[in-house]
Amino acid sequence: MSEVSFEQMLNEEGSLNQIRTGAVVKGTVIGVKENEISLNIGYKADGIITKNEYTNDASVNLTEVVHVGDEMEVKVLKVNDGEGQVALSYKRLAQDRGSKVLEEAFENKTVLTAKVTQVLSGGLSVIVDGVRVFIPASLVSDGFERDLSKYADQEIEFVIIEFNPKRRRIIGDRKQILVERKAEMQKALFERIEEGMIVEGVVKNLTDFGAFIDLGGADGLLHISEMSWGRIESPKKVFKVGDTVEAFIKEIKGDKIALSMKFPDKNPWANAEEKYAVGNVVTGKVARMTDFGAFVELEAGVDALLHVSQISRAHVDKPADVLTIGQEIEAKVVDFNPDDKKISLSMKALEVEAAPVEE
Repeated sequence: MSEVSFEQMLNEEGSLNQIRTGAVVKGTVIGVKENEISLNIGYKADGIITKNEYTNDASVNLTEVVHVGDEMEVKVLKVNDGEGQVALSYKRLAQDRGSKVLEEAFENKTVLTAKVTQVLSGGLSVIVDGVRVFIPASLVSDGFERDLSKYADQEIEFVIIEFNPKRRRIIGDRKQILVERKAEMQKALFERIEEGMIVEGVVKNLTDFGAFIDLGGADGLLHISEMSWGRIESPKKVFKVGDTVEAFIKEIKGDKIALSMKFPDKNPWANAEEKYAVGNVVTGKVARMTDFGAFVELEAGVDALLHVSQISRAHVDKPADVLTIGQEIEAKVVDFNPDDKKISLSMKALEVEAAPVEE
């Protein structure tokens, strides 16, 4: 009688031919400890999953996430772990499947979605079916971002641009998705807009000379001189990032969009000739001063000059000697030039009129 090898004996038992290293088996949980799961896998020995082979999260308590009676699919690490039990892994099976998903996504350029699990100095880390994907800081956005902390625990979209599981190097790219979508939105925006159209956008960035408004596909520049009919000292005193702004398109030049909030129907000079006709008495606030006179704001966008010689019947060396910024004054219009948008005032003229008449 020929000798029967040990391997043949195992195969004759039927159940053993499927329990081999690397095999995927199903089992039922028969016991759960804080750091270990026992599984009935239909074999003469039970299977054991340690906490390290269940998850990478050290804070997980197995008794809270796994219960007796649960069915699990796992990967066989060792048929005999040295104590007569089968060493199993839940984590590695998930990683194997996750790796397959990522490989297919890499080949097909599929857009994936995952939650950011770690914000690192050099980028973001996400987990896809148990597999870590790294997104470098330069590929997180279509613009430079110094602080990536806002992405913590956020779900983001990305594509896989490098897949090398042997070197544990799987790289994701979010930037190209944003660039492609922005290009599509930009094309659609320019097909829709025209000069004179009123648009709504969100303040994206503020500078000393103006505000960049996100119109959904392209930014429009709202120059400080176009923010109001009145005088603006600084865009940052009027707007903040995130504000919604309504403006009209003043000019489209190539891919540049110039915006304005100086709506024609709100032009204060439209009826200024009647309101500020020569001889009318008006009130206004001193806005700024020079040695030769004071500029008085009659309303937003309409300034008038009060020459130093017209401040008082008494001699005045400098306007600052008798006037202060923000002071409200009353004066008479002595000159109105609609073409140059210039108005001249006189406080002295009112003093003359108010002076008693000598008999």
